[in-house]
Parts: sequence; C-alpha cells; structure tokens
Amino acid sequence: MNSLSWLVGLRYLAARKGSRFVSLFSFASILGMAVSVLAMVVVLSVMNGFESEMRNRILHAIPHAQVTAPAGIADWQTLATQLQQQPAVAGVAPQDRARVLLASSDRVRGGELYGIDPQREATVSQVDRFMVDGEWAALRPGEFNAVLGRSLARQLRVEVGDSVTVMLPRVSVTPLGLFPRSRRFTVVGIFSVGAQIDSTQLYVHLDDAGRLLRNGGKVDALRLRFADVLQAPQQLDALRPLPALAGFGLKSWRDEHRTLFNAIRMEKIMVSLMLSVIVAVAVFNLVSILTMAVADRRTDIAVLRTIGAARSTVLGIFLVYGMAMGVAGIGIGAVLGSVLALNISNISRWLEQSAGLHLMDPQVFMVTTLPSDWQWQQTLAIAGLALVLCLLAVFYPAWRASQIHPAEALRYE
Repeated sequence: MNSLSWLVGLRYLAARKGSRFVSLFSFASILGMAVSVLAMVVVLSVMNGFESEMRNRILHAIPHAQVTAPAGIADWQTLATQLQQQPAVAGVAPQDRARVLLASSDRVRGGELYGIDPQREATVSQVDRFMVDGEWAALRPGEFNAVLGRSLARQLRVEVGDSVTVMLPRVSVTPLGLFPRSRRFTVVGIFSVGAQIDSTQLYVHLDDAGRLLRNGGKVDALRLRFADVLQAPQQLDALRPLPALAGFGLKSWRDEHRTLFNAIRMEKIMVSLMLSVIVAVAVFNLVSILTMAVADRRTDIAVLRTIGAARSTVLGIFLVYGMAMGVAGIGIGAVLGSVLALNISNISRWLEQSAGLHLMDPQVFMVTTLPSDWQWQQTLAIAGLALVLCLLAVFYPAWRASQIHPAEALRYE
C-alpha cells in the first residue's frame, strides 16, 4: 500500500460538493460503530463487576477447602492439629452439615444446617463480619441457638428472639410411634452476605448439632483456609500426599461452587456473543457505505487508472477509506466505553441522587450501586475483533472498485 493510497483514502473522508449524502452516512456508520463498541465494553465490565462481587462475597462466607470422609471424621482434633502445622494452611475448623426443614409459626422452608465452633469458624470464614442483627458470639453450647441468613429469616418471618423448629429427614422411635427428629432453636442472630447462601444457611453450635444429628462425636468435614484464595485449589492439591489425609476427600471452593461459577461464565459468553452480533451489524454497514462511495467516485477511479495508477493502488485507497472510518468508530467507542466503565458506579449513584431513582434496590440486589471491573485486555480484544470484522467488511467493495474499467466509467462523461 503506497503513499498515494493513504493520501487519497484519507482525503475521501472529507465531504465534497455533491457527495454530502455519502458523508452523512459515513458519519452515521462511525457513530453506530462507536455506540456498539461502547455498549460491549460497558456491559462486559458490569458483568465482570457482578462476577467479582459474587465471588468475593461467597468466598468471604465459605471456606477455601474441605476435608471430608464418607463415614465422618472421628478424631478430628488430631487431624486439625496436623493440618494447622502446614505452612500453607491459615485456619482449620470442624463442621457438621445436614439438609433440614425449618418451621416457624406459619412458614416451612428447606435449608442447610451447619454445626460450627464459633471461635474456630472465624479463622476459616468471615460470616461473623456480616451480622446485621444479633450476635455471632451468642452461639454457645447447650443453649440451642441459631444464626440465620437474612433472606431465610425473611421467608420464615422470624426475627432475633423468635424460635424455629429444625426437622431432620430421619425418624425417632417413641412409645407413640415414629416421629421426625426435630429440635427447637432460638434465633440469636441474622447475617447478610449478599449471595445465595443468605436464603439457605443457618448456623448452630457444633455441640448442639452433634446432639441433634447423634453422630457420636464425629464431624462431617474440616474446613480449611489458605493465605491466597485464588491459589487454594493448587495448595489443596499439594496437601494430598500427606499420610494423614489418606482415605479422605478433598474439595476446594471451586469444586463446591463449580455449577454457580460455570453458569456465570456461560452467561457472560452468551452476552458477549449477542453483543458481538450488534458490533458485526454496525461494522457491516461499512459495506453499503463503501459501495455508495465507490459508485460516487467512479470517475475519480477511472482518472487514476488512466494516468497509471495500479489496481492495487485503487484497492488500497478504498481499504484506507473504509478502515479509517472503522478505526475512528472503534477508537471513540473503546475510549468512551472505558471512561464510562471506570466511572459507572459514580454515575449510577449520581443518577439516583438527582432523579430520586433506585437503580439497585438493596432489598432485591446484593449491591447498592452498579459494580464494574474494567479490564484493558478485554477492551483490546473487543477492539481487535471489531477491526478484523471491519477489514472483512471493506475488502470486497474495495476489490470491486479496483476492477472498474476506465473506459466503461468515462463512457458518458
């Protein structure tokens, strides 16, 4: 592509007398491309923000890994001590877990009961930091107290001080017959992590859970916490060769919540594909714009060919012309989209204050403002995809322009 192609191609971007119509459509094409790229950058940044917010909130409330056994862990204190001596392990806590039915005065809901040691639990999760009512320290042995998620408490219509009946899918034999095993617990606290666990989980003291489950002093699992949560799966794999863990199952947070994070990833992929179609539609508008430009400049092409311009020069002229429009639209969209993505939380907050709106109702959503996680690699990938589509879109009209015969173009001039 020679200097003449660059000079004439960029010169065609300016409107000339008699071609205002083409220039107007060129501007509209640039604007449409900018809007589509901007939308893709902003939407994917917001989805990144929601994914990051969800992951962080869940990882604050759950352990990084678990050690389990099909028949339960009997001498869990010894195993916990051995694991605590490993440099990568920052905390170890026992856990009993069971699916239960919860009944209040007029509501029945399913849930997951977790028997925990409150002091040890603080070393592997941060649920105690998300208390919105009551006290985490009120989980004392023998008092049969419980801490519920806020959504679960709302579904059961209970508050701190109320009672809930916990029923197991097991029966007890009594002189009056068979009855579901159950126990009444007093609600002493409500937590809100802002994730799905708020609607399913309740915590009780490990001793109280052992009495209800009648597990003979065993626990279902040991919960582990590592210094780096993102490296937890690899660090857990490094613990597998330990003789003390022979015969035990090891699961990281990624294994425990694989379905949730896979669903989030799949949703992001589908949204990306749909937004890519919008970008493709905007990009392929260049085909019609460039076709109109070629028809409008047939005489110019014929003159250039007559004075000795090669077909490759004409091809280069219209490639430069089309790609210049594409680069302008993509650049404007990427820059404005990045600025908007970096400031969308402040913008949403300003809109709420100015218009009195509630874009993110805290009663419905887990966040109060739109989260955003702008990633420059993602923005570059979007711009690269749009540039490739631009090149594909403008090549055919440019090639057709290079095939115009001078005599045919000048016949009626």
